[in-house]
Amino acid sequence: MLEKIVRDFMMIWTTVDPIGNLALFSGLTASLDRGERQRVARRASIYATVILVVAVVIGQIVLDAMGIRLLSLQVAGGIILFLFAIKMIFGTMDQDASQEPGRDIAVFPIAVPAIAGPGAIMGVILLTDNDVYTVPQQAQTAVVLLVVLALNYLLLRMSDAVLRAIGRQGAAILVRVMGILLASLSVELVMKALSIGSWATPKA
Repeated sequence: MLEKIVRDFMMIWTTVDPIGNLALFSGLTASLDRGERQRVARRASIYATVILVVAVVIGQIVLDAMGIRLLSLQVAGGIILFLFAIKMIFGTMDQDASQEPGRDIAVFPIAVPAIAGPGAIMGVILLTDNDVYTVPQQAQTAVVLLVVLALNYLLLRMSDAVLRAIGRQGAAILVRVMGILLASLSVELVMKALSIGSWATPKA
């Protein structure tokens, strides 16, 4: 039991990526005051929790009913992440927000796809596979998920200290660096799903 809990924690922590979310959140909310950042962190955490809990409960059922395979979800998620990364790299996030005054960054891009991204959604669905794990084991995974999301929320609330350390210009640079890393991750997601990663192996 302990082995599965540790394995679940490591997989969920890696796919949710609280450290990466902290860097992204700090960059995207650099222009907001402290109170607004706290509210965005709270809303984003609630939205992401709802999405991932729903994925645990009925994710596999919905995918099976619609005939969608996990690999298809991984490819689609990778493409969406890549488009989002391009916006981060070229600094169009603020322009998009100004053109959509009603847009809530707590929903997109922080809750989805930053916290509850395709990797996290696929991860929790795989870790609660109805054909592999019992109901008590699935409940354990759900508790581990909630623990990781709580830790992620606490880190987001620490964004003030990060912004004080790096400043506005540092936040702008950080967003672009995270955009490059996110673009690379999105390409890896698609390549892994399509099993075409051998091109990167140098020939002897």
